[in-house]
Amino acid sequence: MKKKILALITGGTFDKEYNLISGELFFKDSHLPEMFIRGRSTLDITVRTLMMVDSLEMTDDDRGIIQHQCESAKEKHILITHGTDTMVITAEMLAKSEDISDKTIVITGAMIPYTFGMSSDGFFNLGSALAFAQSLPPGVYIAMHGEYFNWDNVRKNRSTGYFERLNPDKQ
Repeated sequence: MKKKILALITGGTFDKEYNLISGELFFKDSHLPEMFIRGRSTLDITVRTLMMVDSLEMTDDDRGIIQHQCESAKEKHILITHGTDTMVITAEMLAKSEDISDKTIVITGAMIPYTFGMSSDGFFNLGSALAFAQSLPPGVYIAMHGEYFNWDNVRKNRSTGYFERLNPDKQ
């Protein structure tokens, strides 16, 4: 029996578009449904757009919306697309909620927008996050670059552009 997965979209670089005239990045629509089709996914996924914001502009109220959606979801496997700059903050808030202790929540993002084609890491991160959401025990995780990290043992290294464990001896 296939596991039901809830995919919550919050924005971030994952879903940004590039304005050829101004050179600015902006939001239009999420690329997730298209990515699931292109990836030939046969999973039972419900996609819900909560917001389209850069994570640096995400507020505690926005995080409250994400938390409420996770708490009230009937699905036990949840994937969240999120901007990379503050995904650990959101993960911490979710991990402290007792109402989601029986759910596996995986937060992922991209360093390069999906619309940038082959140079984007979004497709790879999405596929990894889907696999982790189905196979990890209940908890809150970050999935980037083919790895998963416990929410309280990860940081974004801004000088390398990679996520890394705070304590390499601990998962």
